[in-house]
Amino acid sequence: MFTPTTYDTYDFANRRHIGPSPSEMEEMLKAVGARDLDALIDETVPRSIRQDKPLTWAPLTEFGLLQKMEEVAKKNRVMVSLIGQGYYGTVTPPAIQRNILENPAWYTAYTPYQPEIAQGRLEALLNYQTMVSDLTGLPVANASLLDEATAAAEAMAMAQRVAKSKAMAFFVDENCHPQTIGVIKTRAEPLGIEVIVGAPEALAADKVFGAIFQYPGTYGHVRDFTAECEALHAAKAVAIVATDLLALCLLKEPGAMGADIAVGSAQRFGVPMGYGGPHAAFMACADPMKRAMPGRIVGVSIDSHGNRAYRLSLQTREQHIRREKATSNVCTAQALLAVMASFYAVFHGPVGLRAIAERVHLLTVQVAEALKAAGAVVEPDAFFDTLTVKVGVGQQGILAAARHRGINLRKVGRDRVGISLDETSDPGIVARLLDAFGITEPAPEATQPSVPDALLRESEYLTHPVFHMNRAESEMMRYMRRLADRDLALDRAMIPLGSCTMKLNAAAEMMPLTWPEFGSLHPFVPADQAQGYHEAIADLTEKLCEITGYDAFSMQPNSGAQGEYAGLLTIAAYHRANGDDQRDICLIPMSAHGTNPASAHMAGMKVVVVNSAPNGDVDLEDFEAKAKEAGERLAACMITYPSTHGVFEETVKRVCEITHELGGQVYIDGANMNALVGLVKPGEIGGDVSHLNLHKTFAIPHGGGGPGMGPIGVKAHLAPFLPGHPEIGGEEGPVSAAPYGSASILLISWAYILMMGGEGLTQATRVAILNANYIAARLKSAYPILFMGNRGRVAHECILDTRKFADVGVTVDDIAKRLIDNGFHAPTMSWPVAGTLMVEPTESETKAEIDRFITAMLAIRDEIAAVEREEITPEDSPLRHAPHTVEDLVADWDRAYSREAGCFPAGAFRVDKYWPPVGRVDNVWGDRNLVCTCPPLEAYADAAE
Repeated sequence: MFTPTTYDTYDFANRRHIGPSPSEMEEMLKAVGARDLDALIDETVPRSIRQDKPLTWAPLTEFGLLQKMEEVAKKNRVMVSLIGQGYYGTVTPPAIQRNILENPAWYTAYTPYQPEIAQGRLEALLNYQTMVSDLTGLPVANASLLDEATAAAEAMAMAQRVAKSKAMAFFVDENCHPQTIGVIKTRAEPLGIEVIVGAPEALAADKVFGAIFQYPGTYGHVRDFTAECEALHAAKAVAIVATDLLALCLLKEPGAMGADIAVGSAQRFGVPMGYGGPHAAFMACADPMKRAMPGRIVGVSIDSHGNRAYRLSLQTREQHIRREKATSNVCTAQALLAVMASFYAVFHGPVGLRAIAERVHLLTVQVAEALKAAGAVVEPDAFFDTLTVKVGVGQQGILAAARHRGINLRKVGRDRVGISLDETSDPGIVARLLDAFGITEPAPEATQPSVPDALLRESEYLTHPVFHMNRAESEMMRYMRRLADRDLALDRAMIPLGSCTMKLNAAAEMMPLTWPEFGSLHPFVPADQAQGYHEAIADLTEKLCEITGYDAFSMQPNSGAQGEYAGLLTIAAYHRANGDDQRDICLIPMSAHGTNPASAHMAGMKVVVVNSAPNGDVDLEDFEAKAKEAGERLAACMITYPSTHGVFEETVKRVCEITHELGGQVYIDGANMNALVGLVKPGEIGGDVSHLNLHKTFAIPHGGGGPGMGPIGVKAHLAPFLPGHPEIGGEEGPVSAAPYGSASILLISWAYILMMGGEGLTQATRVAILNANYIAARLKSAYPILFMGNRGRVAHECILDTRKFADVGVTVDDIAKRLIDNGFHAPTMSWPVAGTLMVEPTESETKAEIDRFITAMLAIRDEIAAVEREEITPEDSPLRHAPHTVEDLVADWDRAYSREAGCFPAGAFRVDKYWPPVGRVDNVWGDRNLVCTCPPLEAYADAAE
């Protein structure tokens, strides 16, 4: 008899995404001591909070998904968008698209907190900082922020922090982009900052602590702000310029005008518009202000051999470490997009960038002259790439005529249209554009700039050799490969970071991002040109509502921390609408993410910290007492569920009840949603609002530290108070530059959800819990598990207690660096408990890879035991010398252990071993000798000597 196989090769959830096979799960369950997976979940997740109904939708195959994506993509209409307003057409060099954007070595890496295994992307980010610093004319730049509008708001907060002026007002140039003005106003209100919007000429420098000017302005104006900067400095205030990197290849740099801070977007350096993102924002500042700068800064240090090495400098600038004293909650960067932009600069070099800038500008001059010759009123006289044309009552007719010719123009007021040319503009587009104005004669080519000589750039930029390398594609490809090979990403090994959820980012989920129908849309195109995006976002919203038990979502927040902030603003707006303006206290457990108190502070709330019970749970008595003490001032509580300690707390419903009884709202941090999907709905256990880290639970890649997305779900009563936006309306202010945040990467999570199906998502959660409990069971005899539930189970992560090893001189840092020798990224170090390791395997890791990690951890425990037995000192042990490099291997060997033991520990691959490019990096040296742009070549020679 012929019996057909039941094996379904197209079952994406169980054959492609979930790591362990059914037979491997059986073995793991035996090690865990559970009868089956259902029994394990019953022992882990309290019955009282479990959802009643399963998630409903059926899965798609990878082939079926791509077919659906094609159908949806065709509903978007790709036109030439000359709308400008901070978003421009650009050409992504194919070498960068293939070798960076589409390369898992780059898009699956984590934030470079472990510098020894991140030297490649740290170098690329240092190139980015150097590029920004050179072009802005300011000495220090960070390694990217979320978008231009939020970077401007961060600059405002930074200015208030460093200004000697005691004024409480901030001036905003009326020529700033509308979305930038909107986000600045949103951020200013809860901080008690008065925002004054006006013409630069109206600046009263003695009445403000800082001011921001747009250069070039949103309507095209190019003007020198030197006088305004001088006036601000005389009043002890701070001067900020929002600017355009491509324009700065031709125009006088902000630093030469006296600007203290420059911000903007690197989008037009080879990063598609993507209906709003993701794009790397930049910030640069004067040297005295560098320690107040938000975000991350890549710096230069030395390793244990004295060789040059890169690292994140001044890491306390991760401001959430300061909790309720923070002035910023920046946690996510846009590292992958910053890397793309930096390679764009390397690819073209300064001469190439100048050529692109000149070509864009001279095409714009050509359009301006043709329009003027036809009698049109064109502004301004000095411009880079943007014109504003007065068309009177013919505005709608001109906009329609341009659309008929495949071109989107910007509607400005009631009687003007805006035109912004870009790198993709060509004579054919110019001819179609002029035809929309009824001009059929060919426009003469322009040869002279439309900028005063005093505003043309005189200084050099991108002088470092990296921007002058041979640009043959073979050399570029090899440079990208060399940097990628220095890193450890998910394409090489498991990254078991607790609370970070480094799961599979499937190729099928990523592919549609680079299709023109998704990548080439400007975020402010008419809605009928983005019907595909709106269908995708609507369906994603519907499914996230079903997953979470919430009634509405805002897709605007660009990161989890920004989602926290947006959620708290939503709660605050709800209280104001109810006449409860006095509600300003937010209760936050000690174990909460540091971004929680930072976000609450930024939202204008007073943070009251709640103690933890001995088992790691929220101390219910302390919570109730502090909630009652807050009384009518209680605005919200912020909790993480399952807890930051990796446990399903039994008291969560009571915490929610207490908060609601006293009129507060419950914010449930979605960081650990990977332990809930399909099992527990936060909106059904008492949550009023949650953010979801789509870059954790829903498969958006971490990209070396970003992009991220943190949409917020709310119950119906909060829905009217979700973030609005100047382009789409809404009562509340925007929290990011584009209406749907980094819209293009929402497609990744949508694809993941569609291919997994409701049942597959639920199984993923169950297996994530199994994998974590398997690690806990296998390692608990070697490393105590710090927190467990009442029935001896952990959730999707577990905390290994390594604190006692410090008694014999072995630190958690030693263990983390020794794991590199085994070919692993370390688990999350010293958080939420100092001196511990928090491990999260996710559901995507196979049993073989988890076993390799367990083998490595047990071997490290044996090495610690040798120190405990005084067979070797910690200083002489492989733990202290880790990580071991090829240089160690070939150098004279006088160590107390063998080369074999040092370089090929039990968990390491023999043939495919990962060799870190540098030894242990000296963090203290790097902070004392801060260098955060590419050092000259002689500096490398000095280090080698």
